[in-house]
Amino acid sequence: MNSELCKLALEKVVNPNVLVNVVSRRVKQLNAGGGGMGRPLVQDTTGMGAADIALKEIVDGAIDFELLLPQPEGEGGAKSKKKKKG
Repeated sequence: MNSELCKLALEKVVNPNVLVNVVSRRVKQLNAGGGGMGRPLVQDTTGMGAADIALKEIVDGAIDFELLLPQPEGEGGAKSKKKKKG
C-alpha cells in the first residue's frame, strides 16, 4: 500500500479503524469484479493494487462512508421485556 495515499485518506476518514474497514470492504468489491461496484471509480489505476485504488477513491471523494452510531436503549433498538407485577 502506498503510504502517502494512506496519510491522505486518513485525513478524510480520521479514524484509522474506520479507514481499515472502508478500504477492506471496497477491496472485496473490486476483487469480486463484474460490473457496477467492481470497477474502479478513478481514472488512472496503472500499477495500483486494489487497496491503493480504494485509498485513491477515498482521497478523490469518489466513495464515501457513513458512521452509524449506536442508539440508546429504548430508541428503536431491541424490545425490552417488562416483568409483570402480580
